[in-house]
Amino acid sequence: MRRTSLPGRAPSRRRVLGGMAALAALAATGAVGTAGCAAPAAVGRGRTRVRFWHLYGGGDGVNMQTMLDAYRAAHPEIALEASTLQWGAPYYTKLGMAGAGGRAPEVAALHLARLPGFGPGRLLDPFDLDLLAEHGVTERDFPADLWRRGRIGGAQYAVPLDTHPMVLYYNTDICAEAGLLGPDGRLKPIRGTEEFTAALRAAGKVTGKPGLVVETLGAGTIGPWRLFSTFYSQTGGTLLNEDATRITVDDAKALDVLRFMRRLTEEGLAHRRVDYNGTVGVFGGGETAFLLNGEWEVSTFANLDLPFSMTRVPALFGRPNAQADSHCFVLPHQRDRGGETNEAAHAFVAWMLKNTVEWAKGGHVPAYLPVLEEPAYLDLEPQSEYRSVIDDVALDPPAWFAGSASTMWIELGAVFSGVLTGSRTPRGALEEAKARLRELLDTPDPLGGQA
Repeated sequence: MRRTSLPGRAPSRRRVLGGMAALAALAATGAVGTAGCAAPAAVGRGRTRVRFWHLYGGGDGVNMQTMLDAYRAAHPEIALEASTLQWGAPYYTKLGMAGAGGRAPEVAALHLARLPGFGPGRLLDPFDLDLLAEHGVTERDFPADLWRRGRIGGAQYAVPLDTHPMVLYYNTDICAEAGLLGPDGRLKPIRGTEEFTAALRAAGKVTGKPGLVVETLGAGTIGPWRLFSTFYSQTGGTLLNEDATRITVDDAKALDVLRFMRRLTEEGLAHRRVDYNGTVGVFGGGETAFLLNGEWEVSTFANLDLPFSMTRVPALFGRPNAQADSHCFVLPHQRDRGGETNEAAHAFVAWMLKNTVEWAKGGHVPAYLPVLEEPAYLDLEPQSEYRSVIDDVALDPPAWFAGSASTMWIELGAVFSGVLTGSRTPRGALEEAKARLRELLDTPDPLGGQA
């Protein structure tokens, strides 16, 4: 089973940094050109061409294709050319090269947490907010934090499409037998670590197996990082200061989280050794009551006719936060951006945002707030059950090495994996994590930092 919002095989640190450095050199010289990337203002019988690059494959790729087909049907005057590129580092390298040469597509997808390291002002062009407003899209239509993260140096370089947070999947049959469901058939509220562990024990008595499954190991594993990030953000702790120049880890809070993570596997409440695909198989096979994972596997489990639902990650450490990233729209740098193609690009982004009910079917929570009130969205179950998380997402700090498919995810995922499997102590993992953060902070941004 292929995960659509997480990397399949992680690149090595050397490969990532080397590739970024090479890209930076090309950006500085402007020597990069992409064959066939130059776009005329119009093609065919007066049709304006808009090219859209994205990295959506698998389940959400199907949803995206449905949206693109609907856009084409509604806009015969636009020649939309959509290209699906390989997820992760290959995608970002190609997109960066196109922007460095000024011969990029009109619109592209980006993970919001990767924006600071992607050279806004050099590899990306800012949005014209007046143009977006002409098509009914303004700042007030988005969660304040997500919109703010797209703004750098006083200009809006990213417009959020969604957020894709960690959520709690639960098997409704097992939870019913364990007495964990309310009269409405939904999971009873869980608050704090003790209530959560009690729920896991009750579920384990039904199945005879650990009550929870979460990714703990594997090549390029990042599940342990996402688990730590979720719980640590609930404590109010931070990794870095606001401008991502200094480590601000609260050791006491981080150790509380890491000791709880160790407790889950040490006490047999969660499976100790399981990779990403294994977690999908264990939960999909009805072997466990709970799965902590991104919401993008909803289609996988729905296709299995599994008795399940989804809810927000419980507030175990105070705040109701959940680790997340956000897909967003960006305008890759073009030497001659403007005119009909630029206007059409803004109109395309606005239309896509207003039509994200289809996108939500794949699990993602639309960032365009009016969609969250549409009856068609509210009728989506279980997708609409966790929509309130849009106000409590915990994005990575604004550092060049953070965000989806980033070096930080891979490095810290490997460190925290050891806590879950038992090969590292919580304190040892914390010290190693801080050491790796220091090394990343000491490594210059290959693209020269924020604009």
